[in-house]
Amino acid sequence: MSDTIKYGVIGAGVMGQEHIQNINIIENAEVVAVCDTNERSRKQTKSLVKESTKFYNDLNELISSNIADAYIIATPNFTHINILEQILKTNKHLLIEKPLCTTTDDCKKFELLSKDYSKIIWTGMEYRFMPPVKHLIDEVHKNIIGKIRMLSIREHRFPFLQKVDDWNRFSINTGGTLVEKCCHFFDLMRLVIQSEPVKVYASGNQDVNHLMEQYDGKTPDIIDNAFVIVDFENGVRGLLDLCMFAENSEHQEEIVAVGDIGKIETFVPSSASGENSSNVRIGFRKDNVTKSNEVKVDKEILAAGYHHGSTYFEHLAFINAIQNNSPPQVSLRDGLMSVAIGEAAEISIKENRVVFMEEFKL
Repeated sequence: MSDTIKYGVIGAGVMGQEHIQNINIIENAEVVAVCDTNERSRKQTKSLVKESTKFYNDLNELISSNIADAYIIATPNFTHINILEQILKTNKHLLIEKPLCTTTDDCKKFELLSKDYSKIIWTGMEYRFMPPVKHLIDEVHKNIIGKIRMLSIREHRFPFLQKVDDWNRFSINTGGTLVEKCCHFFDLMRLVIQSEPVKVYASGNQDVNHLMEQYDGKTPDIIDNAFVIVDFENGVRGLLDLCMFAENSEHQEEIVAVGDIGKIETFVPSSASGENSSNVRIGFRKDNVTKSNEVKVDKEILAAGYHHGSTYFEHLAFINAIQNNSPPQVSLRDGLMSVAIGEAAEISIKENRVVFMEEFKL
C-alpha cells in the first residue's frame, strides 16, 4: 500500500459528501471511487472529487475494481447490514458510519461474521473527535474532577435534514431517533464513564416535527424529544436531554461531567453560528476556584462538514491506525453497544418501563 490512503466511498449523500470534503484536505488521503445507486447524489459528488475518481452504481462492480485501500460505508442505516456482509470479502479497512446497524441483533450478526477479519473495522462516531469534547474526555480521565459521578449531555437542535427518498423519516429505516442520532451520545457516555450500562429508562415523544408530512400515505414516526437516563455498572449515571425542534440555540450540544471534587463542562456551537472556538470550563468545589481553556478549530476544517471539525480528526486517527497497524479507537463493539443503548431507550418509551441491558444478551 502506498503512503496515500485510497478511499472508496459507499453512499454519496450528506454524510458521504462530508467525508469526501474532509479527505480532500488531508495530505496523505484521496477518494478514488464513489458508489451510490442514486444518480442525483452521484452528480452532486462529482464536483467534490478529482476527474480521475471512478463512479459506480453497483457495489459489486466497486468491489471487483479493487482500487481502494479503505471503504467508508455512509449509506442509509437500514442498508448497512447487507452492505457489510458483502464488503467483508474485500479484506479492506472499513469505516462504518453510525449507527453500525439499525438493531442490536444485526450488529451482533455482523460482529460474528467479522470475527476473523484481519483489517481495521472502525465505527464512525464523530462526536468523540470534536476538539472541545475530546478535551473534556481527556480531563475527566486524568481525574481532574475526582471520581466522576454524573454525566449529562444536552442536544437542542434543528430537525433531521431531508435525505434521499426521505428514508430518515421512519423508525423502520433508522432504528429510531435514539439509535440514529443518539448512538453518538451513548457512545460518549461509555467512553467518558469507562463502564458498561446496566439499565435504561426514557421518556420521549414525537410532539412537533413531521406531523403534517405524508410519504406514500404514511406519517413519519420518529421521536423529536426525549430524556434518557442510563445507569452504569460503576454507579455513575448519564442523562441525555434531546430536543429536535430547538433551532437557533446558542449551543447545539452541551456536556457536563461532575465528580466528587469538581465539575467540567463544554459546549459545541451550532453549525449555523460559524463560531470556531469553545470553552472547556472546570469549577472546583473548594475555594471557588475555576479555570477555563479555549479550544479552537481551524476554519478550513470547520467548513468541511456539520460536525465541528470532528470528521477531519476522525480520519486522521483512522489513517494513523491503518499506517501503524494499531487497533481502531472506535471498535465494532463500541458501535454495537451504542446501538443497544439507543434501542433500549426506544423500547423504554414504547413500553413505559425500565429496560435492563441483560435483555440483549450482549
